[in-house]
Amino acid sequence: MLKIGDFSKLSRISIRMLRHYDEIGLLVPKTTDSFTGYRYYGEDQLPIAGRIIALKDMGFGLIPIGEILKNYDNPQALADFLAVKQAEVQTEAEETGRRLLLLDTAIKRLRKDETAMNYNVILKNLPERYVASVRKVIPAYEQEGILWNLMMTETAPLQLQQADNCCSLAIFHDEGYKDRDVDVEIQITIKGCYQDTEHVVFKTMPALEIASATYKGSYEQLTAVNHAVANWVNDNGYEFNGAMFCIYHVSPAQTQNPDELVTEVCYPVKKR
Repeated sequence: MLKIGDFSKLSRISIRMLRHYDEIGLLVPKTTDSFTGYRYYGEDQLPIAGRIIALKDMGFGLIPIGEILKNYDNPQALADFLAVKQAEVQTEAEETGRRLLLLDTAIKRLRKDETAMNYNVILKNLPERYVASVRKVIPAYEQEGILWNLMMTETAPLQLQQADNCCSLAIFHDEGYKDRDVDVEIQITIKGCYQDTEHVVFKTMPALEIASATYKGSYEQLTAVNHAVANWVNDNGYEFNGAMFCIYHVSPAQTQNPDELVTEVCYPVKKR
């Protein structure tokens, strides 16, 4: 029999952790002196200690390790446990790789342009949505209110129910910037089911992966925001995959102060 100190040295597990393993039933001493409380281990428990260390090095927590030890002599069950952990670690490695790329490109952009982080670009998924939509060619971008007036007028009798994650957005369908006669679509996320009106179409929009940047203030910042998103898309191995749109978190309909506007500029993207 080995005293806990000797077992600690041989197993390379601290006394503190051995006591914890005993408390949770992971590695229980062969015997414990009822008078002194001293713990004594058997030499045959050293391989079990080695298994615990090996499994911890693979990233398993103590509770899963306890389950694995119960099935350690079953090669198929053990392989299944290891395969699940392998998949988890692979996913973590891919996420770590993505974060490293984001850090690397952010550092490179900052070295080229000290203002590069003024607008922080994120990659996210916009889920499938059921929307009320109005799309028309309007004289100019700043006359987008024409579409919102149409939307509000024609849907007022319908008493639309906004979705819990409702967002108001405008999609700009022209291939490039235009000085006039611009093709713009507005959407509001809703729930329920409705019949189309003269100008309002109800439809389901597919999920999208987007690169976006949110800014507060007037639309004069839009060029700089677009530049930030374009650089991020190029630097991180993505390409544009659809029409640019803006989500209005605080819209002109909610405030008369341009400094209070909050706009998220979004570009559908896909990996190159």
